Amino acid sequence: MSNQGKVDCGRRRLVVATAAVGGAGAVAALVPFVSSLLPSERAKAAGAPVEVDISKLESGQMMTVEWRGKPVWIINRTKEMLDTLPKLADQVADPKSEKNQQPAYAQNETRSVKPELLVVVGICTHLGCSPSSKFKAGAEEGMGADWLGGFLCPCHGSTFDFAGRVFKAKPAPTNLEVPPHVYLADTRILIGEDKKGA
Repeated sequence: MSNQGKVDCGRRRLVVATAAVGGAGAVAALVPFVSSLLPSERAKAAGAPVEVDISKLESGQMMTVEWRGKPVWIINRTKEMLDTLPKLADQVADPKSEKNQQPAYAQNETRSVKPELLVVVGICTHLGCSPSSKFKAGAEEGMGADWLGGFLCPCHGSTFDFAGRVFKAKPAPTNLEVPPHVYLADTRILIGEDKKGA
């Protein structure tokens, strides 16, 4: 009987040791697998907010920055550009920006926090092309004589006004997207966050 007890005790130690080694091996194999599911540093940076200095952006000018791999336009609109917006209310598809293409604080006629500064993703909502700026009114830039200025998507002809609102009867289904953004100062914008320090 005592001999059998020694054998059982030895087997028990062997089973425990085997289980411990197997468990450690399973954890060791699982760590790289779980780590591969986490976003890389590059992926984290691609989605990170972008701080932009607009101190040199003069009235009537546009600058482009990259956020999440997309071009974001920042336009310092002139009074003349802003004056075109009410004139186009009956020509654009969503004049009051009722479709969810912007944060609540940009759901207004200018689609912006500050009337003169438009922050918008420069990608057409039809098939993802990048529209061209056609800021000059009239036929000078190849547009119609009644053109008041804005943007033209060269792929399929969608046109947008100075608030990024799409004109009626165009392929683009919605206005250009306004990304979340916050003003850190008069000359600094943080694109990708709604609230400072969020």
